Amino acid sequence: MINMAALVQGITVWALPLIFAVTLHEAAHGYAALALGDDTARRMGRLSLNPIRHIDPLGTLLLPAIMLALGGVVFGWAKPVPVNFNKLRGKRLGMVAVAAAGPALNVALAVLSVLLINILPHIPDQGRAWLLFNLQNALYLNLLVAVFNMLPIPPLDGGRVAVGLLPRGLAMRLARLENVGVLIILTALFLLPMAGRAIGVNLDLFNWLVNGPVDWLANRIVTAVGPW
Repeated sequence: MINMAALVQGITVWALPLIFAVTLHEAAHGYAALALGDDTARRMGRLSLNPIRHIDPLGTLLLPAIMLALGGVVFGWAKPVPVNFNKLRGKRLGMVAVAAAGPALNVALAVLSVLLINILPHIPDQGRAWLLFNLQNALYLNLLVAVFNMLPIPPLDGGRVAVGLLPRGLAMRLARLENVGVLIILTALFLLPMAGRAIGVNLDLFNWLVNGPVDWLANRIVTAVGPW
């Protein structure tokens, strides 16, 4: 017989941190854009810290649930906050700041998650384990979202940061990858590992480019501000 309480706990300790990680990431883009002169997100009702405003049914709910059920990497996305880069003050550096705001917020949330572990001794016994799992997953998922999005491939945030910082010629070449960036990402993160397993070669770029930096950052944050 299925233990419903355990099932609900198992779902919520992943779902809640992921929903907040991806939706507040998008909200950060909108607030940064507003601070730099673009009110598009506010006019379209997307300038909000309410996660419900940013939930994408597929990327925030369905896909992460399937990945969790299959035992794979839990990942997802929220509805992109609309930004008109032409309205930003200092267009190129403005684009860099807006793009970096999402990952920066995720890193801040990761730090906050570790700091909040200090309150666990004051939490009733029946809720302590549940909160600990949430905070541990929030640390990992926020860093996962931050590192993944900082890969220098448009349309990821890291691609936009690179376009804003590179010399104009190189920036224009990189920007042209915007339309095929998703295909590049899917190929690198999913198709290459599958091909590698078929030929007996480790081609898991996700582990190298994302999981490695995530683990390094998590260790640095826990060492700096953690209670352990």
